[in-house]
Amino acid sequence: METNSVSKLLFFFFFFLLLCTSRLIQSSVTYDKKAILINGQRRILVSGSIHYPRSTPEMWEDLIRKAKIGGLDVIDTYVFWNGHEPSPGNYYFEGRYDLVRFIKTVQKLGLYVHLRIGPYVCAEWNLGGFPVWLKYVPGISFRTDNGPFKAAMQGFTQKIVQMMKNEKLFETQGGPIILSQIENEYGPDRKALGAAGQAYINWAAKMAVGLNTGVPWVMCKEDDAPDPVINACNGFYCDYFTPNKPYKPKMWTEAWSGWFTEYGGTIPQRPVQDLAFAVARFIQTGGSYFNYYMFHGGTNFGRTAGGPFITTSYDYDAPIDEYGLIREPKFGHLKELHKAIKLCERALVSLDATVTKLGHFQEAHVFSGGKGTCAAFLSNFDSNKASRVTFNNMHYNLPPWSISILPDCRNVVFNTAKVGSQTSRVKMLPSNSVLYSWETYDEDISSLGDDSTFTVNGLLEQINVTRDNSDYLWYITRRQILTFSNCFGTSVDIRSSQEATLTVESRGHAVHVYVNGQLSGSAYGTREKPTFTFSGPVNLRAGSNRIALLSVAVGLPNVGLHFETWKTGILGPVVLHGVDEGNRDLSWQKWTYKVGLKGEAMNLESPSGASSIEWIRGSLVNQRQQSLTWYKAYFDAPSGGEPLALDMRSMGKGQIWINGQSIGRYWMAYANGNCGVCNYAGTYRSPKCQVGCSEPTQRWYHVPRSWLKPKQNLVVLLEELGGDASKISLVKRTTTRVCADTFEHHPTIENFHTESSGETKMLHVVNVDLQCAEGQSITAIEFASFGTPSGTCGSFQKGVCHAPNSHAILEKAIL
Repeated sequence: METNSVSKLLFFFFFFLLLCTSRLIQSSVTYDKKAILINGQRRILVSGSIHYPRSTPEMWEDLIRKAKIGGLDVIDTYVFWNGHEPSPGNYYFEGRYDLVRFIKTVQKLGLYVHLRIGPYVCAEWNLGGFPVWLKYVPGISFRTDNGPFKAAMQGFTQKIVQMMKNEKLFETQGGPIILSQIENEYGPDRKALGAAGQAYINWAAKMAVGLNTGVPWVMCKEDDAPDPVINACNGFYCDYFTPNKPYKPKMWTEAWSGWFTEYGGTIPQRPVQDLAFAVARFIQTGGSYFNYYMFHGGTNFGRTAGGPFITTSYDYDAPIDEYGLIREPKFGHLKELHKAIKLCERALVSLDATVTKLGHFQEAHVFSGGKGTCAAFLSNFDSNKASRVTFNNMHYNLPPWSISILPDCRNVVFNTAKVGSQTSRVKMLPSNSVLYSWETYDEDISSLGDDSTFTVNGLLEQINVTRDNSDYLWYITRRQILTFSNCFGTSVDIRSSQEATLTVESRGHAVHVYVNGQLSGSAYGTREKPTFTFSGPVNLRAGSNRIALLSVAVGLPNVGLHFETWKTGILGPVVLHGVDEGNRDLSWQKWTYKVGLKGEAMNLESPSGASSIEWIRGSLVNQRQQSLTWYKAYFDAPSGGEPLALDMRSMGKGQIWINGQSIGRYWMAYANGNCGVCNYAGTYRSPKCQVGCSEPTQRWYHVPRSWLKPKQNLVVLLEELGGDASKISLVKRTTTRVCADTFEHHPTIENFHTESSGETKMLHVVNVDLQCAEGQSITAIEFASFGTPSGTCGSFQKGVCHAPNSHAILEKAIL
């Protein structure tokens, strides 16, 4: 009997394993006109972009965990070709580029993945994600019906897909990948290229589908996506979007949570009220998948920033900031939005909306199918006035530019304009970690041309020479100034009496002009207009004069028709004015070229390279405003767990390394813009809400804690213009203040309850949730008022009605 019982138990266990295995094998991802179906079930899917190379592997789990807390179902990421194949056939999938580890981390935390293979990514990433070597494949032309390009693109796409299959990462294999994207925002290029563009997009779709991933493929901003590929929308708003076939779901692959920053520009911010309004508009018009671009923007480490002129920070005003801290109230308000949408999911995926006008700018989108299934979205598109509307014989107040969500067609659980989440104030505070043992090394301008150079007639395009192995290319030539003796025996040169002027026309992105080893001046372009002209006086002497022009790239372009053909560097003319009784065009005389700086060749940024030469130790005061100078110092890791950054305000322009790893480019370019009052209501565009006017576009540069040792961390920086390195400091990013305001009858998810009978009701309970960052606790109550207070976080004021014991009650409850 005992043996028989064990046998039955073993049989049951074996049968259970068979059932589990069968479920995994039969997993499926399909779609219909309403939604993506996972294992036959329609889903409203909330997604957010987190790009694995823009954070460190040590940050990934925390970022994804926070995304899940924020109500996300899916993590979206591009695949970065130039990071994975730096030279033809040589692949790299380690460190920040460990794609498999990233996807498995998402899987570990129970979320899905949308893998946007591209392999063109745009993304304000260097050359749009294409490796620079691809430009030099014979006969190639990017993103069109071109044999060499299609062969390379197919090879990389197959490489990624096979890697995912080998690791069993597609949903049909039991993995988390439910969607893949081929190409990216190709619509404008297809229209410009005509038949060649159409042939290319047809080929790309067929090639991708033929890889048999078992999950749907997507093309964003491509209205003519061939079947069965789903076309999707990117933009600030996508409620207007309609799929190109009636049997495809309405998808929003990039709901822009903010915007990127460029050196010399302000920092764009997108109010969360408008972002939530945009998402609710999309859902009420039949959308079922939306992705925040970005949910965490991160950092453009190294020389990965594109543009050109894109900052090292890729914060994007995302719900999780560049450093991995939750940005409030954006994170919390969107979290509540997602909860409200999920309460309506059953109605949204099974029913079509009935639209009823409630006023000139007001309407109701109702998803009702009987049997208790009913959800309503009440919208007010008036950007100036609130509106009181009547719906189902009940009155509802709608703030300007907002939508109220009613999961039972009666009770409001969320309004896009009513923010009940806390606001967090974050500051950069001293870390008490001092940078010590400063030493310097000067680039030897006088030795230019001694080695690793070549000479040709005329001016060369920069990237053709550097292959983007360095931001820097020297253009060096000489100009002879003849002299003669007058009748008094005095030596006189042949220049006119006016001082000589040099003009240099450049296709981008910056130039530093040296004459006889002395800096004569610098000039820069912008992202909108990278082409610029340097014009300034130069000090020539009798005899031979060496003119050395240091051309500097600030990221390669990432968007535009055939941007791979756009030129960089000094292409002329280069003209000396005021010599030889007029102007002298130097463009076609002999020029000597040298790629990179001497310090780069000696690997001064690495711990081994930094220790291989003699640095100059002493006071940094004498080095102020000294151009082309390398600095190194050491610091100990600060205690605690707060994110860290270097405050570079005292410097000019250059690059930073920590223990041999590149933080990225820095530049104290001051922002020009219009930083007026920002009103959430009304159509949003990136110039609408700006901050940071008359300040450096980016002052602080993220130092990942995982890059640090407990003691003696090496910081190396290359300064192009000159600055005061003694004022560089290591700071910690800290939440210093949290606050919130709420009111009676504020719509909250927590107050929405379903009785055992199936009836729904709202509890009228007022809740305020305040929370410090992880590792912190509330230490003081600065302001509290129950009554009619006014103002915003940091500037609250008591109203006419105020309960005198408000502060004492909160202090007792919290402290």
